[in-house]
Amino acid sequence: MDAYIDQLGQFIQANQDWAGPIVFLLTLGESLIVVGLVIPATALMLLTGGLIGAGTLSPWNVLVWGIAGAIIGDTLSYGLGRWLGRDMLRRWPFRQQRTAVARARLFFFRYGFASVFVGRFLGPIRSTIPTVAGLMKMKHVRFQLANVLSAVAWLPIMLAPGFITARGMEAMQGSQHMGLMIGTAASVLLGGGLLVAFMRRRQPAERIRTGRD
Repeated sequence: MDAYIDQLGQFIQANQDWAGPIVFLLTLGESLIVVGLVIPATALMLLTGGLIGAGTLSPWNVLVWGIAGAIIGDTLSYGLGRWLGRDMLRRWPFRQQRTAVARARLFFFRYGFASVFVGRFLGPIRSTIPTVAGLMKMKHVRFQLANVLSAVAWLPIMLAPGFITARGMEAMQGSQHMGLMIGTAASVLLGGGLLVAFMRRRQPAERIRTGRD
């Protein structure tokens, strides 16, 4: 897997025009149920962030393509859940993901809208929550709001560690791109922390209605 990541990184460096489409495919694939479990998107996002920090890649090209891929991937997973319904767990390859789906359903039952936003940041359920939201008939408008907001927040955070490492602490103060990315990441992390704190204080509903969102 490490060799594969290194080869992809070398390809991106040599073919910078392909960086955006490649990141699009990575973020889209990671958002798909089953498929997302086998894509090493985290490592590749760190590598891509490092290339941005080194000045090899344009941050805006990567951000636009990557956010678009994340949004479309979650939308496809949501649509799959609505289309197949509960019967999907009896079909291959989804029946092998019953445990993951059960965890995601519990998370969705408890937090509803917030589960779609926060779920993108939680590796074990990242690719499952959108499908569960569709399966539970969450309203399309509410899903897309959480989908878009989480995608816009998630990608800069994923790229930031690699960017910071490549630039170094001194370069951070004088970099316009870094200031934007770090400011965005810090704001999102603060908001995410407050959201998680709120959810922990929230008491589970006494009665759960299927598809209440």
